[in-house]
Amino acid sequence: MPVILITGAAGRIGGMLRPRLARPDRTLRLLDSARLTPGPGEEVVQVSVTDLEAMTKACRGVDAVIHLAAQAGEAPWGRILKVNIHGAYVAFEAARRAGVPRVIFASSNHVVGFTPRSEFPAEDYAFPAPDTYYGVSKATGEALASLYHHRYGMDTICIRILTCSERPYDARMLSTWLSPDDAGRLFDACLDVESPGFRVIYGVSANTRGGWVSLDEARALGYEPRDDAEVYAEEVIGMYGETGPGDPLFDYLGGEFTSHSLDVGYPT
Repeated sequence: MPVILITGAAGRIGGMLRPRLARPDRTLRLLDSARLTPGPGEEVVQVSVTDLEAMTKACRGVDAVIHLAAQAGEAPWGRILKVNIHGAYVAFEAARRAGVPRVIFASSNHVVGFTPRSEFPAEDYAFPAPDTYYGVSKATGEALASLYHHRYGMDTICIRILTCSERPYDARMLSTWLSPDDAGRLFDACLDVESPGFRVIYGVSANTRGGWVSLDEARALGYEPRDDAEVYAEEVIGMYGETGPGDPLFDYLGGEFTSHSLDVGYPT
């Protein structure tokens, strides 16, 4: 029976994926420093993703690692370094030591956050243009994925997730939304595809107002999005107003992450 290790399983995306990746013939091993209660077909490991020895032990007997654990959003450099950068290294290295053949890394559109609207759709494998320390950390995770594929032969897939939430909550998300169900479809495709090698793909739903990023590589892996944020458009626009090109939040792929409120001098 395949065993899938999910780091950061107590987080928002982890909580969305658990029921959507559950299968009678699959075990989900949930790893987080927070307490979790296992359901049917689940195991729980309560350790820090920065603990190499504990992570290596948790990776034993695992068929694939989904690495979600991270400081979500911008934070002081010290925390980004420890949780996101060192934590990503630990995840890949623990997987290597335990003989895990595949790691799926939850990257972010903020790796290429300074991609301007004039260059939409952002290309698969687009060169990093990070908008924050957070974006830098995800670019580092992608570099580790490349290293562990080319040096050690591990299958590694990096998903540059746009905005994954239960529903869109502002006008921008009518373009960037990744629905929970589509997130499940995307990660399942990454688990099921044979011998993917090293890939960098985007994670977004089939939004009417989309087209901000390429889905070519994601579709090549077997992903086909079904959900569309447009079903929420009337309600969202009614609450927040109609915005679009010309609004600073729409100038770059990274949106508010490119604003001066998140300058390098982010408080410690």
